[in-house]
Amino acid sequence: MILKKLLPLTFVVLMSVQSNAQLKEVAYKDGNQELKGLAIKPAKKTTNNPAVLILPAWKGIDNHSKNVATELSKLGYIAFVADIYGKGNYPKNTDEAGKISGYYKSNPLEYQNRIVLALNELIKSGANPDNIAIFGYCFGGTGAIEAAYANLNLKGVVSFHGGLMADKIEQSGLISPKVLILHGADDPYVAEADIKGCINSLNTRKADWQMISYSDAVHAFTEPEAGNNKASGAAYNKVAADRSWNHAKLFLSEILK
Repeated sequence: MILKKLLPLTFVVLMSVQSNAQLKEVAYKDGNQELKGLAIKPAKKTTNNPAVLILPAWKGIDNHSKNVATELSKLGYIAFVADIYGKGNYPKNTDEAGKISGYYKSNPLEYQNRIVLALNELIKSGANPDNIAIFGYCFGGTGAIEAAYANLNLKGVVSFHGGLMADKIEQSGLISPKVLILHGADDPYVAEADIKGCINSLNTRKADWQMISYSDAVHAFTEPEAGNNKASGAAYNKVAADRSWNHAKLFLSEILK
């Protein structure tokens, strides 16, 4: 297990651009749609090649997801930031982000397919296909849950302030990946009915899951760029950010060899 100390996420987000220079753009396709993800390997080779696929928030690949990948690589994990939208489809504002992310939420099979394509690229970059986890943020957190519903070959998934909902496809069979849901207790964008629906879907298929709710935290609590206005429904919360990062670290040390 990888037990090195994980730096607080607040520090991760403030890292210099030089750290992100280690990330390498990876071009891949979904049919005719061009996709461009980002891959990074640890400086020192580790046994069992543990890896984490990162699913970004609703605006696509951003500084936050890049910094998370860079920090994970320092801990010995191979990391890959997925491109869910593809060239020509990157949102320019929140309205566009809401529309395109909403499309994938309403079409989970297409979302799952884009996740699988990114996983394939992560494996091509050197990851052990049997030693992978997913970190998803906001819209990406929804994707992490969808990956569990699809029962992809993963050790586990982590949803950070993700949209939660029942399995719309009503897939069958046991869910093998372990599931960690890190949720803002005051998140106005996740209805109690959706939480119950998600938990019911996980329970029906005998998933090993846990959910941690952080008091005084709303949506996007890990992201400083969300600002500090809790009344807006999306705001950074340092305490919740640090706690969730440490909980995710503990989860990885449990599930990845």
